[in-house]
Amino acid sequence: MIPKKVLNYLEKNETKYEIVEHRTVYTAYDLAMTLKMKENQIAKNLLIKADKDFVIAVLPANKNIDLKKFAKVVGAKKADMPKEGVMKTKFKVHPGALPAFGGVNKLPVYIDKALTKEALALFSVGSFTESITMTVKNFIKLEEAVSGVFSVAKKIKKQPVKNKPKKKITVKKTIKKKK
Repeated sequence: MIPKKVLNYLEKNETKYEIVEHRTVYTAYDLAMTLKMKENQIAKNLLIKADKDFVIAVLPANKNIDLKKFAKVVGAKKADMPKEGVMKTKFKVHPGALPAFGGVNKLPVYIDKALTKEALALFSVGSFTESITMTVKNFIKLEEAVSGVFSVAKKIKKQPVKNKPKKKITVKKTIKKKK
């Protein structure tokens, strides 16, 4: 269920959006797989601590954030991802349920240029079962989001091979001799 303060924020600002219901998901990747969408059309948002201030970084789900690049875009000496407990104590939301809309929590929003290439995107609204789709241009306008380059391609982790034989198996060939 979308939190009322998010819906009120969107309605107050007369933002065009569409609610998308889906099964319970906790990551942008799972959302893309559930809805059979390309990851670059899913906006993932991250809470970042830039020096002493909290900000929201929004980037496509097929990318990872480069915190050094992000710090430069924000104009900070250091950028880090705070511990999940900060979401509970400071923002009163479950980890992973912070909406992409910084205006709800009076946080500045930074959007990666890779996401600005998309016409539409799916955004987190603080629910694990609902998201919204809207134009990226409307999102940028609503949030007065600052655009910059701070994402990098995801590194694919090789998964360990399961059920690997413990012993080496050797095959013996028997050759029959002609008599």
